[in-house]
Amino acid sequence: MTAFITWYFIITLLGWLTFPLMHTLFPALADRGYTLARTAGLLIWGYVFWLFASLGIAQNDMGGILLALAVLVGISIFSIINRRSEVVNFLRSNLPLILTTEILFFIAFAFLAFVRSANPALTSTEQPLELAFINGILRSPTFPPQDPWLSGYGISYYYFGYVMTAMLARLSGIVGSMAHNLMTALIFALGALGAYGIVYNLLSTTDHGRQTIDRDERSDGEESPTVHRPLSTAYALLAPLFLLLVANFEALLEVLHRRGLFWVKDSITGEYTSVFWKWLDMKELSFAPLEPFQWTPDRYLWWWRASRVVQDYDMLGNHREAIDEFPFFSFLLGDLHPHVLAIPFSLLAIAVALNLFLGGFRGTIRIFGARLHISYTGFLFSALVIGGLAFLNTWDILVGATLIILAYVFARAREDGWRWDRLEDLFLLSLPLGILSVILYFPFYLGFSSQAGGILPNVMNPTRGAHLWVMWGTLLIPIFAYLIYSGVNFGVQESGVQELAPATKRKPNWKLGISLGLGFALLLWILSWAIGWVGSLIEKDFVFMFLSSQGMSASQFFNATTLRRLTYIGSLITLLAILIPSLAYLFADNHKLQIENPQVVNRQSSIVNQFTLLLLTLGTILVLVPDFVYLRDQFGYRINTIFKFYYQAWMLWSLVAAFATAYLFQNLRGLKDILFRILIGLVIFAGLLYPAFGLLNKTNDFKPTYGFTLDDFDRIRRENPDEAAAIDFLRTVPDGVIAEAVGDGYSGYARISAHTGLQTVIGWPGHEAQWRGTYEPQGSRRDDMTTLYTTARWEEVQAIIDRYDIRYIYIGTLEYISMPVNQEKFQLHLKPIFQQGGVVIYEVP
Repeated sequence: MTAFITWYFIITLLGWLTFPLMHTLFPALADRGYTLARTAGLLIWGYVFWLFASLGIAQNDMGGILLALAVLVGISIFSIINRRSEVVNFLRSNLPLILTTEILFFIAFAFLAFVRSANPALTSTEQPLELAFINGILRSPTFPPQDPWLSGYGISYYYFGYVMTAMLARLSGIVGSMAHNLMTALIFALGALGAYGIVYNLLSTTDHGRQTIDRDERSDGEESPTVHRPLSTAYALLAPLFLLLVANFEALLEVLHRRGLFWVKDSITGEYTSVFWKWLDMKELSFAPLEPFQWTPDRYLWWWRASRVVQDYDMLGNHREAIDEFPFFSFLLGDLHPHVLAIPFSLLAIAVALNLFLGGFRGTIRIFGARLHISYTGFLFSALVIGGLAFLNTWDILVGATLIILAYVFARAREDGWRWDRLEDLFLLSLPLGILSVILYFPFYLGFSSQAGGILPNVMNPTRGAHLWVMWGTLLIPIFAYLIYSGVNFGVQESGVQELAPATKRKPNWKLGISLGLGFALLLWILSWAIGWVGSLIEKDFVFMFLSSQGMSASQFFNATTLRRLTYIGSLITLLAILIPSLAYLFADNHKLQIENPQVVNRQSSIVNQFTLLLLTLGTILVLVPDFVYLRDQFGYRINTIFKFYYQAWMLWSLVAAFATAYLFQNLRGLKDILFRILIGLVIFAGLLYPAFGLLNKTNDFKPTYGFTLDDFDRIRRENPDEAAAIDFLRTVPDGVIAEAVGDGYSGYARISAHTGLQTVIGWPGHEAQWRGTYEPQGSRRDDMTTLYTTARWEEVQAIIDRYDIRYIYIGTLEYISMPVNQEKFQLHLKPIFQQGGVVIYEVP
C-alpha cells in the first residue's frame, strides 16, 4: 500500500510539474495537454536521466535521477515565465476536466494495482526477462545497462521502458519485483488518461456541449478560447473503456460454447457434433464441451485463446499459431513487455499529431533554403516522442511517425490545397525529423541489433473473415455505424454551435477512394508474389525445399493459395469496406450547392472527422498488411507481424470506436438513437465478458494463495525460503558474474540473475538470439555451464571461470534437478560465502 501511494504521488506531482510546459506545447488542444502531462513528464524525465547516464554526465543513482528531474522542472518553469496567468486561468475554467482526469487516473491506477496484488506472480511468458531487465538496470552503474542474461554484454533490446521502471523503483525504494507490478498498473492508468484526452480533444473541437468560454493567448500570439464541454468530459470516458477494458468476442464464444449452444447430441452414440463450431475452427472450441453445461467458462487457461483467434495453416493443414493480443489480455496476463510499455507514449504521439493537425506548433524553420511550417519547439518535441517510441518498442515508430507526418501534410493541404507541394512538405518534414529522432537517442543504437531481416510474402495465410470479426467485432460495429452515418449525412448541417460557410458542400470522393483502396490491396497482392519471385531467384534451394515440404510444384502452390485467398475473401471485403469510404471521406471534394442561402456547416467538426478518418485508415492498413507480407525474423512466418501490427491497430481503432460512439450519441435522434444505444450496449456487454470472467479465473476469484501483495518475492519467501534468503544475500554483494543452471525460455531458469540483476553467463538462449539476431555471441556458453557444474576436473572449471570472469557460483534445487552436480571440486578450491538449507554460493577469489 505504501509503495502504491508513493508512486501515485510521484507521478501526480510529475504531471503537475510538467503541465506548464504542455500548456505551451499544445495550444490547439482543448485540454492544453493536461491529460498527457504525466506521460510527457515521464518521457522527458526518463530521457534526460538516460542520456546523462549514457554520456557520463551523471551516474545511475539517486543523484542522477534528481538531476534529470531538476532539468525537467527548469524547462517547465522557463516555458511559463511570462504565461503564468494563462495557466492559472485555464485551471480555474476547466475544473470539471481536471477533476475527471485526476479521478480517472487514481481509479485506473488503483484498479489494476488491486488486480496485480491478487495475482502478482512473475513466472509466466516473458515476465522473468522483464524482471531481469529491471534489476539489471538497477544494478548497472552507468548506461548502456548490462545484460543480466549475457555476461560481458549490454542489453540489446528496446529497454527505455525498463529504465523508467527502474528509475521509479530506486526513487521509491522498492525492489524490482514490486516495481514490475506497479509499472504495469501505471501504464494502464497512463493509457486511460491518454485515450481519454485524445477523444476529449476530438469531441471538444466538434463544438458539441459548449458551456463556457474563457480567452487566453496561444503560443503564437493569437487569442484562443478555453472551453468546458460537459458532454465531451463524460463521453470521452468511452475511450479508456474501448482501449483498455473492452475485449474481442472470444469470451462470448466461450460462454456460448460452455453452455452447449449449437451442439447436437447423437441419439445413438451420445456424441456431440456441431456444424457451427467446426466451421468457426478455433482450436479448443471445435471440441464438444463437458457436461453438465453451464454459463461460466472453466476450461484451463480458456482466456488465453482470446489472444490466438486467428488460425493459420500451411497447405498440408498443419497449424501455425498467430498472436493477436489486445491491451486487456496483456494486463490480465501481467505482461510488461515493450508493446505494453509503449501504450501511453503511442497515445502521446497521436496527441502530437492531433495538435499539429489542428494548427498547433505554428512557426517556421528554414533548412538549406527550404521552409518547414512548424515551430522549433514542436519539431524538437515531435522528434523526442518519435525517437522515444523507437527506444520503447521499435515497431511503434511506424504508426507514430507516419501519423505525425501525415497530420502535418493534411494541415498544410487545408491551408494551401492539395498540390504537388504536399510531397515536398512530406519529405521536408520526414527526413530531418527522422534524422533528429535518431540523433537524440544515438547511444541506444550503438548497442542495438535486431532480428528483423527484410520483408517476406504471405501468400498462404490470409485471415478468415470469421476470425477477423471475432477479433475486431467489438470495434468494427461502432466504426461501421459511424461510416454509414457519415456517408448519409456527409456535408449536411450538424448539431451544435456552427458558423456560416460558403455555399459549398463537401462530397465524398468515391472515385479516388475506390481507386486508392482497391489499388492498395492489389499492390499488396502483387508485391507479395513479386517478393516471392525475387526470393526464388536468390534462394532457389530454400524455395525448392519449401515447395517440397508442401508437396506442390510452383504452379500448384500458386493455384492453391489463390483459391484459399478467394475462399477467405470475407476479411478483405470487410477491410475494403472500411478503407474505401474512409479514403473517400478523407479526400472529399468541395461542390457548390444549388441553393440561394449558404449552407451552415461546422468546419471544426469536419476537421476532427478528417483526423478520425486518418486514424481509421492507418489502423485498417495495419490490419490489412499482414495478410500479404510480413517482416522476416527468426519465427519464419507472420506470427510476430500480426502481433505487433494488430496491437497498434487496436489502439487506433479503439479511439475511433470511442469517438464514433460518442459522436453518434450526440447526433442521432429518435428511434435511430435508441436502436444505436441498445446495439452499443450489447457490444460493450459482450466485450466486457472477457475482463469479467477473465479476472475471476486469473485471480482465483480474488482469493490469492499468499494474500494480497504487489511483490512476487513474497511468494518465493514462502515457497522456497532458502533460495529467497540467498537472493536477498546476493542483492548486497559486490557486482560480478554469477553462474547458475541454464535452460530453455519460458521456464524457471536464470531466476537468480533475474531477481538480483547480477549478470549470468547465459540466461534464456533463444531469447538472446532473438534480441541479437544470431546465436554467435553465446558461443559455447550453455555447454560450458553444464561442464562447470558436472566435471570433476578443476582445470576445466578454472578455464571456464577465467573465460567468463565468473565471481559467484550458485548451487540450488534447480541445479541439482537439471544436471548431476559435482560439488566436491568447489568445496576443495573455493570458499562458500552463503549456505542455507539446500543452497550454497561459492565466491571465486
